[in-house]
Amino acid sequence: MAVKADPKAQYPWLRHYDAEVPKSLEYHSGTILELVEKNVREHPERRAIVFFGRVTTFGQVGRAIDRLAAGLAALGVGAGDRVALLLPNCPQYIYAFYALMKLGAVIVPVNPLSAERELEFIFTDAGVKAVIALDLLAGRLQKVRERVPSVKTVVYTSLREEMPFPLNVLYPLKQKLSPEARAALGKGLPLARLPAAGGSASPATRAAGAAAVASARAGAPTPPVPAKVDPARDVAVLIYTGGTTGRPKGVMLSHRALVVNSSHVAAWGQVDHRDSILAVLPLFHGFGMSVCMNTPLGGGGCTILVPRFEAGEVLRLIHRYRPTIFIGVPTMFVALINHPDVKKYDLSSIRGCFAGAAALPGEVKRRFEELTGGKLLEGYGLTEAVTAKCANPYRGLNKVGSIGIPFPDTVMQIVDIETGEKVLPAGEVGEIRLRSPDLMLGYWNRPAETAEALRGGWLYTGDLGKMDEDGFFYIVERKKDLIITGGFNVYPKEVEEVLYLHPAVEEACVVGIPDDYRGEAVKAFVKLREGRTAGETDIIAFCREHLTPYKVPRSVEFVTEFPKSAIGKILRRELRQRRTK
Repeated sequence: MAVKADPKAQYPWLRHYDAEVPKSLEYHSGTILELVEKNVREHPERRAIVFFGRVTTFGQVGRAIDRLAAGLAALGVGAGDRVALLLPNCPQYIYAFYALMKLGAVIVPVNPLSAERELEFIFTDAGVKAVIALDLLAGRLQKVRERVPSVKTVVYTSLREEMPFPLNVLYPLKQKLSPEARAALGKGLPLARLPAAGGSASPATRAAGAAAVASARAGAPTPPVPAKVDPARDVAVLIYTGGTTGRPKGVMLSHRALVVNSSHVAAWGQVDHRDSILAVLPLFHGFGMSVCMNTPLGGGGCTILVPRFEAGEVLRLIHRYRPTIFIGVPTMFVALINHPDVKKYDLSSIRGCFAGAAALPGEVKRRFEELTGGKLLEGYGLTEAVTAKCANPYRGLNKVGSIGIPFPDTVMQIVDIETGEKVLPAGEVGEIRLRSPDLMLGYWNRPAETAEALRGGWLYTGDLGKMDEDGFFYIVERKKDLIITGGFNVYPKEVEEVLYLHPAVEEACVVGIPDDYRGEAVKAFVKLREGRTAGETDIIAFCREHLTPYKVPRSVEFVTEFPKSAIGKILRRELRQRRTK
């Protein structure tokens, strides 16, 4: 339910808004794609993307979107089809995202490092029809495709296609395709010639696709007529987030939600066409999607794409390309301020940063602001509301340790844990609930969980917090079992399910332990089966085969018995206390 906050209501946080930030906003009535295409028409020569030094203008972005949309349409992709993106931060991700939006398809962003079992679950749960993926993933993806009959089409692309010379020549020397990947590539379509002959398309489809590509090469792509969508009701993105049951849940985000959230970010950070954002956060994550892609490109700014975070490389990019905004998680800022060569680089172009996904230490904030002269703003958000929903003001009062104050048209409250209906006064701890026009439509095919999370126009976050007299909010405890490591969510049940697959494991329990760099690290407690043996390295190696790297336990402690309740439930709280001693 899209509900705007009453701008006339006397919420305590409103008096701390920067003068430049309205209490309420007027939102574009269409899609984020329409905002991008407005910049394509009005500012075709303005830079939109920088990737390994190669600059792509809005005009070029527009042509690439049209070309890809035409090709995908020729392959049978249309309105309502779920299409997975398995790509790192690269221009092709952006082209594919908006091309699918033009077709009215539902975008399913997926971490390209996901294990086969994770891909299989998401593809099956979402009913994915097509996949656009990095060529290096071809071997893994082909195995998954064989087990998921809904996947009819796979399109591959390579990072070299968008790299400048000589990196496009050197790239293949560093990134070798496995024999399995090389064989699988023959069963998909390369994005560079999409959709030329080959793959699983019919002769008629291939002919239509070839005509579209020929037109595009002539410099005049013939885009399909944009699909008609209801911005408030139609799903634009189906993004999977961890679940307490151990299985990810598909969060349905509408076109309107994407527009509203990017408008909030732009207003709060006072972001406009003069800004360039260094995009290290993955675009497949809600944080990266909204703040690093939709916000700058919808507003006529530029995104500087970085496929993966490496502190030295990020420092060099800031020094060279002079971005004005950097978005990250606390671990990134820790790595940057502690890099041995940090003083060699000019970071003064950075005027503002958003930090989220984990608590930001006050000393890290202070040191980073000293290095750059900019403001580092801590905030809070969740995928069920696209991403950020509150932050400390850009120009005004910042409170160290606080996640800040709600964005325009957003109301946050602290309510009692028992009923969720009693609003608690300042200083008392309870569950955070929020109301905003960018809330999710619900969880994909999970009506019961949707009804639990969305009640009476409010999103119940499950996070415990408090509000002070000024309307600034504080996180007291995340969802009980949630582990946040390096800005990524890890739900213990998902890791435990893998541990139980190990033939030597009888019982297992996973908790988060303090980590100066990651915020938290995943730790597994394991009880072995009688007569079986296994070491820490064996357990960790097994997990690496079945989990995305950030979910893999970094340490394993073997126990002879677990602390349990009267009904035999493992007492996770006692294990948390034990690991701190």
